[in-house]
Parts: sequence; structure tokens; C-alpha cells
Amino acid sequence: MSQAPVLQVEELSLSFGGLEVLSGVAFAVDGPELVALIGPNGAGKTSVLNCICGIYTPTRGSIRFKGQALAGLRPHRIAQLGIARTFQHGELVPHMSVVDNLLVARHARMRAGLIAQGLFSRRVRDEERAHRRAVEQVIEFVELERWRHADVAGLPFGLQKVVGFARALAMEPALLLLDEPSSGLNRDERENLARFILRVRIELGVSMIWVEHDMQMVSDLADRLVVLAHGRPLAEGAPDQVLSRPEVVEAYLGRREVGASAAGLPLRQ
Repeated sequence: MSQAPVLQVEELSLSFGGLEVLSGVAFAVDGPELVALIGPNGAGKTSVLNCICGIYTPTRGSIRFKGQALAGLRPHRIAQLGIARTFQHGELVPHMSVVDNLLVARHARMRAGLIAQGLFSRRVRDEERAHRRAVEQVIEFVELERWRHADVAGLPFGLQKVVGFARALAMEPALLLLDEPSSGLNRDERENLARFILRVRIELGVSMIWVEHDMQMVSDLADRLVVLAHGRPLAEGAPDQVLSRPEVVEAYLGRREVGASAAGLPLRQ
């Protein structure tokens, strides 16, 4: 019997009143692969992530994580199953240190109850030490050692984005949802982020769904692309195949004859 994919999305649809946001979206993530979810602004990419992590309830369709249906589960329960997510604007606790922001993410892994925590028993102390070791490993992985005790509010925007990435890693996910992690970063910061993303896939074996507008990064890093337009699936496949398809070029540029360089699409002719 074959093993279920890490994530299976089937006929996903989402409406708010009379507004249809998603319709018939379907794709799978199988094994430690990096699947980029791309499309022009308003295509519904972030809405797909919101459905996966339980922020939105789909109107129709199904989402299964390792064979388990996610319908009806609250976001914190989905996080406990092993799905972590970054946000476009970080959503960090600004007046807490980097270490403490990552410790917050370990909450889904904590086993001690409220009474035990209040008594600060030996079991609780041992568990806290284990969580702190895990956080320090993540800090080392993303090279944030020199800022571990700095308040997040005082860090440059690029470092805040790395902290958001690290916080998601601190949850030890089996599936990582990346929502435009490179937005607002300069070239050097994007290169560092690309390096961390590759290490997560290769060294940690974590599956990823990556919403991204930087088509050069997508072309260089992604194993597979899923393209949305107006909330509907448009194309799926390897980057070199998908990014050269006329309908994908048209979705980004508005008309087929415009050169790919106008939007930074690394298309192959």
C-alpha cells in the first residue's frame, strides 16, 4: 500500500458571500520537495495557505495532511499535527527577544499541563531545557546567534523576516508554508534566505509550499510550480516547462507579445 502524500489538496474552493476566491484548486506535495505556488496579485495564493492552516474554512473540496482530513480542525490543532507557517509581515512579538519569539513557537510541542507548569516541577524544568536547546539549534541554523537576546522591534526588517522563518522552523514541522518570505529583502538577504530554504529541504527533509513573486528565485530553487490565476489552477509542472507556457506569460504580463524580461520571468523559448 502506497504512503499518502504529505499534503493532498482536492477541488479546493472558497467563497465569501458572492465573491469566489478559489475554485477547483488541486495539487499534492509528496516527500521533501519545494512546491512554489505562484500567480499574479489576487490569484488566491495566500488564501490557499490560509485554508491549509485553518484560518479559512473552504466552501468545497478537501485538504489532507499525511492522509488525515484537516476539515474542521482549529489552527492550533493543525500546527500540532506538524504544519508551520510564515507570514508576509512577520507577525512577531516586537518587544520580546529572538529567543523568546522562538520559544513561543515551541508551545505546540509542550506536554506539561498548567498545574505542572505552575509548580515548576522537575519534569517541567527538563522540558524547558529541551525546548531551549531546540531553539538554540534553530538560531544556529539560520545564523542569528549574535541577535539571540535582541528585541525583535530593534532589528532591521530583513532580520525580522529571518526570525519569522526561524520561528516556523522551531515548531519542527513536517510541512512548512512560506508566504512571500523574500518580500522587502535586498539582494544579499534574498541570497541568504535561498540558502536557508535549500538547507531546510536537503538537510532537514521538510516539505514546503512557497508563495513567491521573485520568479528568478522560483526558477532556481523550486522543484515544481503550481500556477493560479483568478483563483483557478492554470498550470503545474517543472519550472523550465511552466514558466515558458504562453498562458502563464499572459497571466503575468497581460499580453503574450510582451518580453519576459519586463516582469523578470526567466522564461525559456
